Parts: sequence; structure tokens; C-alpha cells
Amino acid sequence: MEQADRYIRFDWAIKRLLRQKANFSVLEGFLTVLLGEEVKIIEILESESNQQTADDKFNRVDIKAKNDKDEIIIIEVQNTRELYYLERILYGVAKAITEHISLGERYYEVKKIYSISILYFDIGKGDDYLYHGQNNFVGVHTNDRLEVTTKEKDALVHKLPAEVFPEYFLIRVNEFNKVAVTPLEEWVEYLKTGCIRSDTETPGLKEAREKLVYYNMSKAERQAYDEHLSAIMIQNDVLDGAKLEGRMEGRMEGRMEGRMEGLQEVARNMKKLGVPIEVIIQSTGLSGKEIEIL
Repeated sequence: MEQADRYIRFDWAIKRLLRQKANFSVLEGFLTVLLGEEVKIIEILESESNQQTADDKFNRVDIKAKNDKDEIIIIEVQNTRELYYLERILYGVAKAITEHISLGERYYEVKKIYSISILYFDIGKGDDYLYHGQNNFVGVHTNDRLEVTTKEKDALVHKLPAEVFPEYFLIRVNEFNKVAVTPLEEWVEYLKTGCIRSDTETPGLKEAREKLVYYNMSKAERQAYDEHLSAIMIQNDVLDGAKLEGRMEGRMEGRMEGRMEGLQEVARNMKKLGVPIEVIIQSTGLSGKEIEIL
């Protein structure tokens, strides 16, 4: 691979580059391809979940944006497995809804939320690399979809529940093993490999070839980025090795002690790497007190 063809990982770009208005076109292209309609980002919204913090190089990184329809889009990259992941993204969506409606406002001010998770770990069983969840109310006996009629601003409006309720997208990056043909497949190929075709016309990727070139960063930025990649690889190796050791001990002893020792070893090694305690709790399920005494 030539120097000019090395591109920055998407999670790093979200934290460092794609918040800038000049680079919105990369995110807009990704969302346009994924959602199947043209998306324009109006602004990046600040919240607890997308602040830059000392531990952003470890487990997850995310961004929250508002589009030209006044809808909220949450994009999250998750590098390692987390217990209760589905519960956490549900909480994140619920929090985003409440953050953007003021006390006393009418319910039609509730924002539509899109939650997009880019996952680099095995979340469970399934043959596809992309899963989509959406709320629809279907007749138990008739199998028809309920359409709700409401009065908004002195006008009757017909809408499906799916137009109001959140939508969830889970992109299982490691499960993508196809030759990229469609624009969506090209995007997932980039998410997995960091490679972008030189002749691509896919929305967002064409712009990424100009804006996300590794060698366009300063020496200090490249060093920080390389350390980010190294930290992710080390953390994944530690987790995989400790989990394997824990499973082996569990089988040999046939007791819960083996599993617990494996989790404790995961936590102990993560502490040595300087992983924040919140991330260790999420990854192992151990309590803060249990981790402190290791």
C-alpha cells in the first residue's frame, strides 16, 4: 500500500476530525448510504457521551449529530465486548430523547432518534453483518400495520409508529467477508480494513480519500494515532487471552471459581495497562470494589 493510500480509522476520525464542519461530508455520505436517503448534518451536538476524555482511546467512541429534519443521529464505535450492550444503547437513546425536549413542551416535539453501532466484537449469533431494528405495530390477526392519525399544528397528520420511534442499526464489522459491490459494502470494507478504492464514487468515501489520509497528519498526531491502535490491539489480546484462560479453568474445575479467576485476570491486566475503571467494570462485570483490591 502506498503512503497516500493509508487512511485513518473511522473511530479516530469521529473523535478528532469529523466534528469539524468542513468534514461533515464524510459523515453525511456514510449516513446517506446507510439510511437510503440524502442526509445533511446541521450541527454536532455536545453531550456526556461524546466529550473527549482521557479514556477515549480504549473502549468506545461516539458522536451525536442533528440532521436537516431536526432528527438526532447517534453514531458509536465499540471496540471490545461490553456486558449489557443492548441495554446501554437503549439507555443512550432514551437519554437523547429527554435531553432534547424541555419541560412543558408538547409531545410532538420529541425527536426521532437513529442509533448506529459500529461493532468490532462478536455480539452474538447471526449470519448478516448489518441488522436493523424498527418499531411497527402489526395486527395480530390481520397482519396490517397500524397508522396513527394525529393533529399537529391544526392539521391532521397520518404517520406510522416507525416515523416516531427510534431506529437501531448494528453493523458487525468483523462478520463482513464479501467482495464489496454496493456503496454500503464499500463503506463496511473501509470500516473493517481501512482501505478505500482509488476509483470510488461512494458518497462519503470519495471525500474521505482527501480528508482522512494518514500522512496528512502531523508527526505528533500520527504518534498519538499509532498509540491508539496499539492500545486497542493490546487490550483485545489481553481480553481474549484472559477469557480463554478463564474458560479452561472453568472446564477443568467445573466450578464458578474458574470463571471468576479469569475475569479477575482480565481486570488485573487491564489495570496494568491503565484502562479506566469504568471500562473494566463494563468489560468484566466486576464491581469497582472487587477491581480495586486486585
